[in-house]
Amino acid sequence: MKFTLSWLKEHLDTDASLTEIVDAMTMAGLEVEEVIDPAAALSDFTVGHVLAAEKHPDADKLKLCRVATKDGEQQIVCGAPNAREGLYVAFAPLGTYIPGPDFSLDKKPRKIRGIESFGMMCSADELNLGEDSDGIIELPEAPVGTPISVVLGLNDPVIDFEVTPNRPDWLGVRGIARDLAATGIGTLKPETIEPVQGSFDNEQTILIEAADACPAFVGRVVRGVKNGSSPEWLQTKLKAIGLRPISALVDITNFMTIDRARPLHVYDLAKVQGSIIVRMGEDETFKALDDKTYSASADDVAIADETGILGLGGIVGGESSGVSEETTDILIECAVFDPLTIRRSAKRLGVNSDAKYRFERGIDTGFMRDGMEMATRLVLDLCGGEASTVDVAGDIPAAPEPVSFDPARVEQLLGFTPGEDEIERILKTLGFERQGKSTPWIMSVPTGRRDVTMQADLVEDVARIAGFDKLPATSLPALPGRREPTATLTQTRTRLARRALALQGLSETVSWSFVLGAHATAFGGGADALHLDNPISADLNVMRPSALIHLLLSGQTAADRGYPGAALFELGPVYRGTEPGDQSLTLAGLRRIEPARDWAGADEITALTAKADALAALDAMGANVDNLQMSQPTGDYWHPGRSGRLQMGPKNILADFGELHPRVLKALGIAGRVVAFEVWPENLPAPRKGKNSAGKSKGALALSGLMPVHRDFAFIVSDDVAAGDLVKAARGADKALISDVSLFDIYVGKGIDDGQKSLAIDVTLSPKEDTLTDAQIEAVSAKIVKAAEKIGAVLRG
Repeated sequence: MKFTLSWLKEHLDTDASLTEIVDAMTMAGLEVEEVIDPAAALSDFTVGHVLAAEKHPDADKLKLCRVATKDGEQQIVCGAPNAREGLYVAFAPLGTYIPGPDFSLDKKPRKIRGIESFGMMCSADELNLGEDSDGIIELPEAPVGTPISVVLGLNDPVIDFEVTPNRPDWLGVRGIARDLAATGIGTLKPETIEPVQGSFDNEQTILIEAADACPAFVGRVVRGVKNGSSPEWLQTKLKAIGLRPISALVDITNFMTIDRARPLHVYDLAKVQGSIIVRMGEDETFKALDDKTYSASADDVAIADETGILGLGGIVGGESSGVSEETTDILIECAVFDPLTIRRSAKRLGVNSDAKYRFERGIDTGFMRDGMEMATRLVLDLCGGEASTVDVAGDIPAAPEPVSFDPARVEQLLGFTPGEDEIERILKTLGFERQGKSTPWIMSVPTGRRDVTMQADLVEDVARIAGFDKLPATSLPALPGRREPTATLTQTRTRLARRALALQGLSETVSWSFVLGAHATAFGGGADALHLDNPISADLNVMRPSALIHLLLSGQTAADRGYPGAALFELGPVYRGTEPGDQSLTLAGLRRIEPARDWAGADEITALTAKADALAALDAMGANVDNLQMSQPTGDYWHPGRSGRLQMGPKNILADFGELHPRVLKALGIAGRVVAFEVWPENLPAPRKGKNSAGKSKGALALSGLMPVHRDFAFIVSDDVAAGDLVKAARGADKALISDVSLFDIYVGKGIDDGQKSLAIDVTLSPKEDTLTDAQIEAVSAKIVKAAEKIGAVLRG
């Protein structure tokens, strides 16, 4: 909703500044989105008077001008062909920003062909006031130094604010002025709408056959009108808020829509055949005034005559009965329509008109007669003619029911009260009237405020007008009893795991819990019991056995669209059956293996990359990742030689990771290779007492000022011995001194017997109190060798 400051002041008597008015609107609940002040953009430009214009001595197309300005007489070199003596111009002093070409004048005089120029005379294009760039603006005579925004009538700010659906009264300028008057920033100007006495009977028949969709239709005929251009004052108002003037009759309806939130429609009576009939549509098409063709169904309220449809009531009029310059006799429509019907029809047809915007929120039914009288007066004043009597078809809806209101309830709900006298003043200014003097008060509700149905609604009005900023800051009383955590242990853990995976460079996705049956089968699912009876799509007909399915499809889609190298993860449920225990929570992720296209090379993505991702998630959830056991996953969608499983004990599986089987990728239409992981957060045991929610106890920080010592060991082991088992055995040899163990080489070949391999590890020793002696280092080394021997490892010679 847009309106100008001067338009507002036609209804509100106030001396408040623009800033004060905007602040008052905001505090009263009218959310101001933007204030467009054209005068601010032109504040540096003032009226100058050309005293003399002579030819430049060194340039044929330049003129040397003496100009009277607000800074005194200035010398300006100008190339405009219309620069001449006596002209009033838009003067820009040195240092001024010129918005059109987007540059600023130098702060010092600039020499043009050897002669200094002390400013600039501007064209319309240079000020963003038009496209004329061939000459400077020729202003009407005005005192030198007057801001050009005043001379050109561009000193009227436009306020744009958002209207909430429950306040249709704010869709008219007078409704905004009424609320501002209640805040005390001004006074609502009184008005009396004088009825126009009809000089003849209205013989245009109006029939309502769809009373639920259109309860009332007020109509009036005006004969002998002359529909030309509307006056300048009306065109200026409409242009300022972005509306295009069309003709006097159309501009009057637009004015009423913005000024009073009262949409109207005008019919050319010469184009109407017989009675005006308000009925539901009959699958008939018509060309509308917006040059589009629409079809009215049985769910749409249609305005028709005896030959067919004339338009959609409350939404858009038809071209067949539209007014033109040849129009002489008109029918003014002032109707009310069912908001739900309007909303459904407009949404189905994709229409978004100013009338629809107001009717779908509900208009002031009490202003129907006065709205007709006001519109008639405007037509007679601007277009001439004579008016008929007013005809009302149907029944104008009754006023809302009065509301019982106890002023003491204000303090009970808000924590403060402005006092009964102020409460009554606020409500009266907003249009509510107190009936009698009893308590509780019986308040009549204005016809434009059907959102008010209970006393809490009145308390809300008092609160926003008296000032939400006056509400005291009061803490809620503590509830008795023990308070449980708002998040479960699993929720807390998975939140930390999701953050850890994001830090690993993976992007989180959210996808369906349904997949294509063939895809589910490829991942070991697709049982008949998991097929949906009523799927939302043919390719989403089975509950998913793995969250990797949608991740794979999303990664392939991204690659097909030119975005390779997808790294994705998702937290969500998977389904193995229909029993309660058959649903489990999984944290799944993947990385597509793409060829490196970096001049410096790139880290290779392998099954170990997926393992690192899974360990990062488990570590964030509090798992002791150093003590996890390794085994092979049982799912046949994993590559048998490039995958692994992380578990606690023989049965408690925490994660599977590795490269996905080519057969599965082919079944899903995935090109290339993919590494992935599946983590099962619910399998992680609860932390012991004294540990935090993630399962990690926070011990004392122990930092040593002594340098660590590194020792390398190479062991011969059987092919079936996992490298992780050797690392784990070495780490446990001396937990006090050994701070880290890492595998840095695997060798099979010359010097190593068949069925065996060489594993080389780097052991880090971190002394706590004194530098380690050779004897201490040898003692720890012996422990490491002994621990390795327990898993069948022999120190390599």
